[in-house]
Amino acid sequence: MNIGEFKIVNGRIIGWIATRTIDLPKLGLRKVDSAHAMAPVFEILALNVGNRWVQIGALWEAVAKNTTGELFLQGSIDDPSLGEPLPIALFGNEEEGYRVAWRRKQPRDAFGPSRSADSGRDYAPRGEGGFGGSTAGDDGGLMEAGTSLDQEIPFA
Repeated sequence: MNIGEFKIVNGRIIGWIATRTIDLPKLGLRKVDSAHAMAPVFEILALNVGNRWVQIGALWEAVAKNTTGELFLQGSIDDPSLGEPLPIALFGNEEEGYRVAWRRKQPRDAFGPSRSADSGRDYAPRGEGGFGGSTAGDDGGLMEAGTSLDQEIPFA
């Protein structure tokens, strides 16, 4: 779903984003000057109530996972006034402008993520770390001979 656009205005990339509950009528994209591989391409700036530009997000370059291999920008807008970050993607280019798109995250399975027997977890062997050794043997039975589960054990 398209929720905004950015275009070059007087040499700067200026745009807007609007949804039913969010109206950001004047946003700017500022290039990030960094050689770091993990640095964003742009910072997203907004005018605050005092008419000052403040950073509210960032955009990184990404490649579409489909057969086109299209380059686009992805990131999010976040601010303490928002209930949660707004993930966005920008399609287009600086010369022709960008279309701002938003897509809702896929809902989680009601039972949570599925896990296979080979989940890649590295559990510590029995008796090492964690909460200490187990009172159960390999067969699941109680290891201490002569102890009954019916016995009352006083709490200290």
